[in-house]
Amino acid sequence: MYTQAATLLLFLFITLVNGSHYVQYVQSRTSTSGSCDSYTCGVNARCTMSLGRPVCSCLNLHMGDPLAQCVRVECLINDDCPYNKVCTNNRCVDPCVGLCGINANCLTRNHIGTCECISGYVGDPFSSCQIADPQAACKPSPCGVNTQCEVINEVPVCTCLPGYRGSPLTGCRHECESDIDCPHHLACSSSYKCENPCKCGENAECQVINHQAKCTCPKTWTGNPFVACRPECTTHSECPSNKPACLYQKCVNPCDGVCGVHADCNLRGITPVCSCPKHMTGNPFVSCRLFEPRDLCEPNPCGINAICTPGHDNTGKERPVCTCPTGYIGNALTSCQRGECFTDSECLDNRACIDFTCKNPCTGHECGPSAECTPRRHIAVCTCPQGTRGDALYTCNPIESKSVYNYGRAYRYRYY
Repeated sequence: MYTQAATLLLFLFITLVNGSHYVQYVQSRTSTSGSCDSYTCGVNARCTMSLGRPVCSCLNLHMGDPLAQCVRVECLINDDCPYNKVCTNNRCVDPCVGLCGINANCLTRNHIGTCECISGYVGDPFSSCQIADPQAACKPSPCGVNTQCEVINEVPVCTCLPGYRGSPLTGCRHECESDIDCPHHLACSSSYKCENPCKCGENAECQVINHQAKCTCPKTWTGNPFVACRPECTTHSECPSNKPACLYQKCVNPCDGVCGVHADCNLRGITPVCSCPKHMTGNPFVSCRLFEPRDLCEPNPCGINAICTPGHDNTGKERPVCTCPTGYIGNALTSCQRGECFTDSECLDNRACIDFTCKNPCTGHECGPSAECTPRRHIAVCTCPQGTRGDALYTCNPIESKSVYNYGRAYRYRYY
């Protein structure tokens, strides 16, 4: 038993923390507490004060007896090693060594080794990996009946077989068993598909009514709609004489419905020509009516500025009569122009207004034989020539006696 004044109490604590050991040496004295200056720790150890007492511990990355000697090691914890190494028995080692199975790769993440099967292989990477079957997810098939299973992006995908429909996960059936399973414009075929039932002939038209096909030839076409349809004609030569024209692949009479009421229609080739009958008049494309005398001058058949008057010819047949208006001259059948004059005063003194033209009033018929005609003041003046006498309007006779100087003179006047 130690005395209180001389007793030295030594406590030795050995504790393992994070793979390292440290020893605390505590000495109790009856005298005043000491400090690290009064104690000497071992090699590679340090002294620190704890609760007023000195404590010896090994330096970082060292282990051993801190009162005697601490030895340096490679690591104490994983963080002392590179990220792809692990601290084992104070050494940084590869965690992948002997970790993975056959056909597996090892990857180190944060000092931990992880095993994965190589590409194209499946299985337990820590024991063994085998070649992957691309359709393994479909064996056995997770799909229903009448379906096919296909692996897409490593996921099994179920679809109905061709000609079937429904839910591929529970089962598929034929698209149809009868017509009522199809839309009204389709029919159920022998292959249990909803199809167009139209199987008509060439150029035929098909209409589906309640799943049934109805074949007909186009309007104006002929033939068997289940074999072939053809137009009534393609050229005029294929048409009969009463319907000589091939229009829109149909033989027709071009005169049908072309001309007006009571009008006649005649063909020139296949061109219709409309006209009113001889005893009628009017617009042959609208209507023809019985002829009236006024129709002779409508439209005016006479020349320019001429007047048309209903009349008769020498046989008594009605015909238009063309005349020039008063004061106009010319050919009434072609053109009438205003005359040169209306009265004698519009002409020269030696001219007279005859038929609205200024003419010589001496036309050769005013005076008698052998008489002379002189135009004066718009009239013809008849005189017997020198050496003759008599009535100049009728005749002038030679004077037998030269002693006679009596000359006959006469005047003829014309009034207009």
